[in-house]
Amino acid sequence: MPATARVLPAALCLIPLLLFAPTSRAQSADVDTKAAIAVADSVLIALSSGDNATLKRLTLDSAIVGGAGVRNGVERFSLGSWARYTSRTGPSDFTERGFGATARVQDRVAQVWVPYDLYIGKTWSHCGVDAFTLLKSDGRWRVASLIYTIEQPPACQKHPAGPPTQ
Repeated sequence: MPATARVLPAALCLIPLLLFAPTSRAQSADVDTKAAIAVADSVLIALSSGDNATLKRLTLDSAIVGGAGVRNGVERFSLGSWARYTSRTGPSDFTERGFGATARVQDRVAQVWVPYDLYIGKTWSHCGVDAFTLLKSDGRWRVASLIYTIEQPPACQKHPAGPPTQ
């Protein structure tokens, strides 16, 4: 039997694998990207509503939160645990709204970049970007860190929908 006669059937069997494998991976990445963004969105909603149970469910026990910005001409940095949010009692006094989120996913690590604006009560405070790092374990994404900027326009943009309608 000629070599081409032996190779051809094997090659024909590989064609469907080669055609559909990248699509399957792309679909999986798309699902993970959407899921990671959904977790980031849910965290912002939970922060704004004072929903500590949801925050605890969506963050790792060792998760950190921190910020960087300039307030009244003074450069400020903070870094700490989520306990300052998950140990609160009562409703939140601020509304943080994300928009235009993007994500990068590789295996069990995701980075979600979310522009946001923040109001204290009905008063404008600031805007910036939330940079989430998420880890996937047991089939679900959880926040390992959230580092955010504190800025003012034009360095950042307010939410395209305008002020919140509380």
